[in-house]
Amino acid sequence: MSLEQLKNKIQNGQYVLFFSADWCPDCSFIKPALPEIEKDYSDYQFLSVDRDENIDLTAELEVFGIPSFIVFKDGKETGRLVNKDRKTKEQVESFLNGLDK
Repeated sequence: MSLEQLKNKIQNGQYVLFFSADWCPDCSFIKPALPEIEKDYSDYQFLSVDRDENIDLTAELEVFGIPSFIVFKDGKETGRLVNKDRKTKEQVESFLNGLDK
């Protein structure tokens, strides 16, 4: 996906982009919690972005570590949890709770 394609997709509504890769153990750690997070935060549409398949997009959005989360509302970034550290369900929920909706 290009940055332009992404912008077109997320221009209306609230989105959480989840950046990960199959080889990433910290990404595998948080993946089992994602269905429950998605259910609890149903006002967001969650999109998984494979870092390896979308390396240009990942670089353009300055995602230099995974797993990472970037939130958009009506096409504008409203928050990011971007680093290379392992994330727990509680950390992701705390991040989402701290956003202006």
